[in-house]
Amino acid sequence: MSAERFMRIRSAEFQAMSERVLQVTALTSRLNGLPFDDEAGKAELFEQILGRPLPGRVTIYPPFFTDHGLRLDLAERVFINQNCTFLDYAGIRLAERVMVGPKVTFITGGHPVDPVERREWLTGAPIDVAENVWIGAGATILPGVSIGRDAVIAAGAIVADDVPAASLVAGPKATERRRW
Repeated sequence: MSAERFMRIRSAEFQAMSERVLQVTALTSRLNGLPFDDEAGKAELFEQILGRPLPGRVTIYPPFFTDHGLRLDLAERVFINQNCTFLDYAGIRLAERVMVGPKVTFITGGHPVDPVERREWLTGAPIDVAENVWIGAGATILPGVSIGRDAVIAAGAIVADDVPAASLVAGPKATERRRW
């Protein structure tokens, strides 16, 4: 994992993060219950979830889920379809013109493999998505992944490794299929 972080589970930092998760879960629950056309209500809740207003021309179709919110960085003209999840403990950046299909999941956190360490530590690494990327429905993006400009992630792909710019990856191991 690139830029991997470790957080002790029995720590003040973990306690503060846990409290933030509870707060944001309540906020996203309210967000997802709003009428679809309540733009003012959605804008107010997104500002509380993200800690700042949504950038210009960002489109997010609820339901929308995040566990932290403050480490989710969305550039202008990002499109996020319905039922997406952003576990942003270690940070997620979506650059301009990124399109995210329905049911896409971004996961920045995890645990060590060793069973003793697993109960003691939370691990994480940021996800970085460059400009003009298209992520198909149901894809899963795992911790530490960078996706290059103009790349396409096929529906259902599980992305555990970096994706080169201007390439298509598909399948359960997000194998490169072609470049342009």
